Amino acid sequence: MKFTTARLCGGKALMAISSDELSIDTEAAARYMESQGCAVTQADDMMAVFQWNGMEVTLYRQGKVMFFPLEDKALCIRYATEMLESLEHALP
Repeated sequence: MKFTTARLCGGKALMAISSDELSIDTEAAARYMESQGCAVTQADDMMAVFQWNGMEVTLYRQGKVMFFPLEDKALCIRYATEMLESLEHALP
């Protein structure tokens, strides 16, 4: 997967933006993340918000993933790649 990144929230958050057009079932993704021990705080058809690895993660239907707090672009891309690949294998 290829990503670009964007700094948000005054540089305290990073968003990985997939160069591929994705359509993620965010409610199913939230259920999967919850089954992996993540605390889900919001899940609807547009986004899922959950705690992961000490960060708040927002996963959007289009494949964008925002990590807060995170300032390392390389880690942002690595985390987003790992997360989306695991979801790709777990979701129908």
